[in-house]
Amino acid sequence: MSQPTPQRKATRRDMYVAAACGAFVALMVGASYAAVPLYDWFCRTTGFGGTTQVATAAPTQTLERTMTVRFDSNVMPGLPWQFEPEQNTIKVKLGEVVTVYYTVTNQAARETTGQASYNVTPLTAGIHFHKINCFCFTEQTFARGEKREMAVVFYVDPKLAEDAEHDGLNTITLSYTFYPVREPSRVKTSQTSAPETR
Repeated sequence: MSQPTPQRKATRRDMYVAAACGAFVALMVGASYAAVPLYDWFCRTTGFGGTTQVATAAPTQTLERTMTVRFDSNVMPGLPWQFEPEQNTIKVKLGEVVTVYYTVTNQAARETTGQASYNVTPLTAGIHFHKINCFCFTEQTFARGEKREMAVVFYVDPKLAEDAEHDGLNTITLSYTFYPVREPSRVKTSQTSAPETR
């Protein structure tokens, strides 16, 4: 039986190296596509970076401890909107479900679409700030000159009272920034309806 020649050994080795490199590149490409949704999931789960939580129901208790919630609004260049909260601050009890409104006016002579990003400060409070409904969950499309009130329904989790890290916390700032959407999705969104508060 003949032994493989040095040339055949080198060819096999090159094939293994090429296959390993190809597998590595495929793994890296897959990881880069998965990174964004995984990071988003991580932030939503842990409240990392001030990411708020999404709730499907109101909490079962309300505490007497109150929190001042400040509202901040920003619009990035390229989106000709006026965007502001109807009130700058409110006081809420832990566990109290509240609805607040922002007013948006499209100052362009054409239809425009925006999507809001959001977070809270201090960043560590994100795990305790729960939204039941929010205009920020979807793209918002406005006709030229259209003005609209948009609601956000939220509560501050009563579990914040058990979090020693937040013993001295008495103010949370909810911040929104609207970004222009160049290619809006096919489904146009209208005003997000807010569920009734208790």
